[in-house]
Amino acid sequence: MIVGIAYDLKEDFQVVQDLPDDWLEEYDSENTIRAIQQVIEGLGHQVVRLGGGGTFVDRIRQEPVDLVFNLAEGGKGRSREAHIPALLEMLEIPYTHSDPLTLALTLDKEMTKRIIASDGIPTPDFRMIRDVADLVQVDLPYPLFVKPAYEGSSKGIRSHSRVNTPEELRHEVERLLGDYGTPVLVEDFLCGREFTVGILGNGSPYVLAIMEVLPAEGCVEDFVYSIFMKRECGSRVRYQSPPDVSVALLGQIQDMAIRTYKILGCRDVARVDIRLDHQGMPHVIEANPLPGMAPGYSDLVIMAECSGWSYARLIETILGHALDRLEISSLWSAYRSGVSGAMARREAMCAP
Repeated sequence: MIVGIAYDLKEDFQVVQDLPDDWLEEYDSENTIRAIQQVIEGLGHQVVRLGGGGTFVDRIRQEPVDLVFNLAEGGKGRSREAHIPALLEMLEIPYTHSDPLTLALTLDKEMTKRIIASDGIPTPDFRMIRDVADLVQVDLPYPLFVKPAYEGSSKGIRSHSRVNTPEELRHEVERLLGDYGTPVLVEDFLCGREFTVGILGNGSPYVLAIMEVLPAEGCVEDFVYSIFMKRECGSRVRYQSPPDVSVALLGQIQDMAIRTYKILGCRDVARVDIRLDHQGMPHVIEANPLPGMAPGYSDLVIMAECSGWSYARLIETILGHALDRLEISSLWSAYRSGVSGAMARREAMCAP
């Protein structure tokens, strides 16, 4: 099988002065793409690197593939993670991970919260700020948490994202509006323990692992899993999987994560972040259907390792779930019957 990899590398973007130092945080490194390529090639498939953005558009027309392993985060806009899947659907090329609607929805934190709350899943109360003048609408009790509404990978999140006064709130909102140019989400700060849940599969998705994220020093109540903490995770953060919690709480977290996965329409793989409130009740804070895959660094990879999974097994499992899901498509049926979709498209492109 010919497998294309769609991705955005940090080095493919121009570093612009005066932008925040985490501007490129969502994008992958060459080491990650190489690691995924080695796993797929080790399974006996041919790999074509497709890149992202305009490069992807050019290459996908020149290099027909049977399937795309999609890691592309996109360039700009709140629907940027949906760009590559939408193009692939238009071209009728199968791909891994979630579809354009789910990827656009989950990058928009406001819409994600509204959708899951409508199904009764607890999530922190919030207000959307599109301009500093909107701060008059914030009637939530302090402390509060402030973050960009359309970003991932902890972009914009610092230790001071937890605010305790109107003055601190205004300062954080002004910083985020100025640095990222997107609306800002202000929500209740949950002072309990934080967990992330890795989920795999389709139809009957299952939990790969539940991992607690703890500060190496200091108290859980004040912990903010900021971009700085992630970058210095070896010394600043402690991961525990499975977490040391009651069977009842573990079941609550697992059920809530699976419900969120299904409601948002996630496919193949996703990660759901959950935090406890002051009463120990779990709330969904975010969902990521395009989780990072950096070996030894990304949360999903770490929890897989804690469960005894190799990196190769994780990539192979994600790919396998996508292939099983694609059994229903005519393209995949043609491939399984001995006609490569990539070869068929290549012949069609070369036909007079």
